[in-house]
Amino acid sequence: MRAIRDAAGIATGGRPAVNWWPADTSEPADQPGLGDRLAAMAARHPARRAIDGDGGALDYAGFDARVNRTARLLRAAGLGVGDRVAVLSENRTEYLELAFAAARSGVVLAALNWRLSAGELGHCVGLVAPSLLIASERFAGAAAGLLPDDRVRVFGHDYETALAHQSPAPLDSDDPAQGLDPESGLLILYTSGTTGLPKGALISHRAELARLALSTGELGLQAGDGFVAWAPMFHMVSIEHAMHVLCTGGCVTVVDGADIPRLVDLAGTRPQWWLVLIPGMIERVVAEIRDRRARPGGWRPAPIRMVGALADLLPPDLVAEVSGALNAPYWNSFGSTETGMLPAAGTRFAPGERPADLAKAPNGLHLWRLVGPDDHDVAPGEAGEIAVRGPTVFSGYWNAPEANARDFRGGWFHMGDMFRQRPDGRLDFVDRAKYMIKSGAENIYPVEIERVLMTHPRVGEAVVVRRPDRQWGEVPVAFVALADGAAAVTPDELFAHCRAHLARYKCPREIRFVASRDDFPRSTSGKVQRKLLEVRAMESMEGVA
Repeated sequence: MRAIRDAAGIATGGRPAVNWWPADTSEPADQPGLGDRLAAMAARHPARRAIDGDGGALDYAGFDARVNRTARLLRAAGLGVGDRVAVLSENRTEYLELAFAAARSGVVLAALNWRLSAGELGHCVGLVAPSLLIASERFAGAAAGLLPDDRVRVFGHDYETALAHQSPAPLDSDDPAQGLDPESGLLILYTSGTTGLPKGALISHRAELARLALSTGELGLQAGDGFVAWAPMFHMVSIEHAMHVLCTGGCVTVVDGADIPRLVDLAGTRPQWWLVLIPGMIERVVAEIRDRRARPGGWRPAPIRMVGALADLLPPDLVAEVSGALNAPYWNSFGSTETGMLPAAGTRFAPGERPADLAKAPNGLHLWRLVGPDDHDVAPGEAGEIAVRGPTVFSGYWNAPEANARDFRGGWFHMGDMFRQRPDGRLDFVDRAKYMIKSGAENIYPVEIERVLMTHPRVGEAVVVRRPDRQWGEVPVAFVALADGAAAVTPDELFAHCRAHLARYKCPREIRFVASRDDFPRSTSGKVQRKLLEVRAMESMEGVA
């Protein structure tokens, strides 16, 4: 294991940079892994439905057998403990089979983002040097040339034939994966690459087991709960939480993307643990529900324990509307690929509640600090970058020693997100540390301005970006979408609203209107791409205060 982690440029001394576990040991793991937990569910509930997808349904016995066949297929292809298998595919049952087969065999699954360009995909493959790439038929063309042809497989008839030749029995008792070190890699999930090419975040077995414990201990996941995996499985929010549900005896419904009618169908018929909804799609979900309620017989939601994500990025009225429509609490979440769901485990809004307070309660699996540029703790009430330690934290970026040395400095992982601590211990998200507007001698965090703008009754969403300024260096520029059905509002009215609630230096210098919330450019995770809006901000000086 040490050689593998050292080659990845992840840690010194064979341990992750955040040294959560004790010193290195050759003793086998003393707790069941994710593959063991799936096997336990299959033994306990063999006939219970595990997967429901476009390719058909599988019970736990059938899914477990296919996972065993897949693990043996990886071995037959020459992959050993620590080798990487890359996958380039839309959401499908085989994707989850590969993930659990990796857990059982000690192979590391690198989940490629099919939205990337050919050059970016080539970078991601070259970064982790997989021994094998498995693609779906849809993305077989994009996979061509990423590895030699003899190291590429495609889901379909030939793949199924090869799988059928493998035994459905577990790997042999003398297989190298038995007694796997919990610090061994399980998943490589790629970061969004907003400041450059994507980085590969290595998530260990230890981290994934801790994230499972967080899901069951603080996020409300109960035995037998359902989950709809519609978000791309190259994202943490989909692949990890689908695995957690399968480790607790629930059913995962595999959906190929944000099919709004299908998601509303399922919200009305399938009880769910967590219905993931992200900015950019929630308005369409609400509109679909409204339309169905107007039809004969109406529409009623099935029991859902919680909905949503990223409340900081949504207008409060929309949070209230979607949670009320689904009769489920809205989860005031905050997390990252690198840390799992941190620190917002305990904060939810009641169905129909319009949140006036987005403070987040830290979960119980982390230590955290708020630090300034000198890495010293900031004074109470000041904004600081959050630095964390805990068992859910990833092991580091693959083959990126400089980034790891920077981000894990002092033995804490520095997330790059700014928070303020309240006297009661809760945390207010301020903004990304790297996206700060430096106006004169003052630091301006865009989220502070956005929150004020969205308290105006006719504003549906607001996004603030920086624009170069000859006098001040940078100034804030606001892009505003009106609320649905709202009467027009002038820039002067919004300037006055900002001046009533913000220090003058924080007020936007320009306000530009967009036709609707759908006109904001967003990433695959629903986050507004401020860099693209910066380009628009340079195009016009209209509406300047």
